[in-house]
Amino acid sequence: MRSIALLILCLFLCVLEGKSQYKTFKIAADGDTLNAIDKKGLKQGKWVTTVPELRGEPGYDDEGIYKDDKKEGFWKKYTNGGDIIAIEFYHWGVKEGIQKYYTFLGQPLRIEQWHAYNPDAPYDTIPVFGTGSDEVVSYKYVKATNYSVPDGIWTYYDPETGDVVKTEKYYRGSLEKDPEPKKDSLQIAAAPVKDTTKVKPPEVLEYEKKLSKKKRAALTRTGETGL
Repeated sequence: MRSIALLILCLFLCVLEGKSQYKTFKIAADGDTLNAIDKKGLKQGKWVTTVPELRGEPGYDDEGIYKDDKKEGFWKKYTNGGDIIAIEFYHWGVKEGIQKYYTFLGQPLRIEQWHAYNPDAPYDTIPVFGTGSDEVVSYKYVKATNYSVPDGIWTYYDPETGDVVKTEKYYRGSLEKDPEPKKDSLQIAAAPVKDTTKVKPPEVLEYEKKLSKKKRAALTRTGETGL
């Protein structure tokens, strides 16, 4: 009995020691430590924040992990009823990779792709392509003014039908132009038809002319009108 009591006491002291590194924190119903702020004033560990309704927009809960005051890994947003409306991924405190968004009724709304820059090395190497080709001719270094930029395919959905209504393609924050639309077969102008009528030699034309005169003379002698 004494050994069990000592074990419980040790566990309690370990918990207290672990909590002592935080300036403030909360204890969830399941015993998890939430919304912890360390002695340096930095957010750490699992956080759940509630965003209230604002200007007619429904409120939601935001849940994820902080590491040294920066969001890290998967973050999820839930409605007040517990339905998920967003799945985001963070690295270095900014969006990275695929982000998924849903309506408050659960229908797909939008899928985004992002590229995160390391704030400790905020430069990126950008390939320079040849004019009218996919061949890389050189590289250049650019400074990342924002530490996370759209990069990749963005897909937008009709919230009622779930059909894709639009896609966009980004490269390091720049929206790429759509390629030239292919001409529809019905829009292609028909090639001019060549005149296949053969041009008759002058000798043939002269012969036909004389033959025509003889025919008219014969018709005149017989009294036929030709009508």
